[in-house]
Amino acid sequence: NERNKGFLTLVKTVTKKVDEVSNEESERLGKFLNKTESELKIEFGKPDFIEVSKNKNKTFIYYDSKFKIKCERRFEIDSNSIVISYNSKNCF
Repeated sequence: NERNKGFLTLVKTVTKKVDEVSNEESERLGKFLNKTESELKIEFGKPDFIEVSKNKNKTFIYYDSKFKIKCERRFEIDSNSIVISYNSKNCF
């Protein structure tokens, strides 16, 4: 029926937009791979939290909030102060 068709179109549109924003976020954060800890701090500032793993790598954690949704970005930094991985949750 027409109502369901309109709803499915809306869901597809929202899903497409979420995918686009996720890709933009990934491209933005991916630029920091193999960059230094200092370069990361120039862009994002001092991390909100730092975790240190058993292998002595650090994870810088940054929090942000939009529309009461908590965004979390994580960057893993190796013992040479180089960004080796990243991920983000709820960031748009």
